[in-house]
Amino acid sequence: MATPNPNSPEVLSGEILAAAGREGDETLRRARQDAESLLATATAEADKIRLEILNAARAEAVRRSELTLATVPVEAGRLRTARIEAILENIHEAARRELSSRCPERHETIVALAAEAIGRMPGTDFVLKLSAADHAALGDKLAGEICRGSGRSSVKLAVSADPTVADGGVIVQDADGLRIWDNRLLSRLERLWPELRRQIAVRTALVRKNERTGGAA
Repeated sequence: MATPNPNSPEVLSGEILAAAGREGDETLRRARQDAESLLATATAEADKIRLEILNAARAEAVRRSELTLATVPVEAGRLRTARIEAILENIHEAARRELSSRCPERHETIVALAAEAIGRMPGTDFVLKLSAADHAALGDKLAGEICRGSGRSSVKLAVSADPTVADGGVIVQDADGLRIWDNRLLSRLERLWPELRRQIAVRTALVRKNERTGGAA
């Protein structure tokens, strides 16, 4: 049997084809390994990103929940304050209506209000201003009672009607009109209301003793 010539075209072609086949197989093996490695890396990166997104979402949910919970006491306090203010305003308006509509023991009230004002004002000559109705009903006979009530026997007091005292009470001024004491019932209520509202709120347990009740109504 004849020995093949190693340099013949057929032998060389076969070797080249065999080498190409081996190289192709190696290239395909490496490509598969690279693809598997890339897939594993991509999967790990995707899992990492998914976990980060999930953690971020959970953190945001916790933050929003904490913010919502933090607003609950604030909102509750705001609603409570608004309710207290509404209650006190209703009391204030009721007091105004009561003083405007009627005044029991009007004679004694006018004497007390005028005597208080005169007792605190300097001077000896005063003018007492009443509503037209009170002036017509009580008139000049009030002067002596008021002077005695003020504890100042040397005081001279003239009594006159004044339309600005329509809601009851008195206005006292000195003879020169330089000093005026407005003791009309509604004016007196407005002066006393800040302290009255505080006492009402505390005594009715609307607020604690040292807690503020908001602005004056």
